Amino acid sequence: MHRIQFEQWVPVPIERVFLFFATPNNLPRIMPPGTRTELDALGLVPPTIPAGLAAVPNLESLAGVGSEIATSFRPVPFLPFRARWIALITEFEWNHHFADIQKKGPFKRFEHRHEFSAETRNGTWGTTVRDVIEYDPGFGVLGDVAQGLFIAPSLRRTFEYRQKMLEKLLG
Repeated sequence: MHRIQFEQWVPVPIERVFLFFATPNNLPRIMPPGTRTELDALGLVPPTIPAGLAAVPNLESLAGVGSEIATSFRPVPFLPFRARWIALITEFEWNHHFADIQKKGPFKRFEHRHEFSAETRNGTWGTTVRDVIEYDPGFGVLGDVAQGLFIAPSLRRTFEYRQKMLEKLLG
């Protein structure tokens, strides 16, 4: 089992950042262009709005618990081969976190927890976005070799790109 974590602070209110991530249609916008990530199918279960939370625009476009998000992408950007990935949302707490697991895809096991916290830096209100990923590539020793040579570097590149795009799209 491998674990990797990424963290970013953006000077944007937590409600706006959370809604951006809880909307699956934004996923291709924050993936590196070389992956050519596409949404293939969405089986959305809108989250329940808790008491005290204001009305949420476009609630039906959000992925609550039980939602399935099917994507395809190029695992190796210069090859035409596409991999399919189906994620299942397993947890959802407004403006705090949501989690998904790989239901179908290239890993033996993949769990991704998206965490959000309001934080002030240098007198500016913003949001810390933390991604905690636990995964098992499978394939025993070959998977461990692939982990070091390809998987971890690819995840780092993906999240570095996402961090640049998040600032651009929300800034």
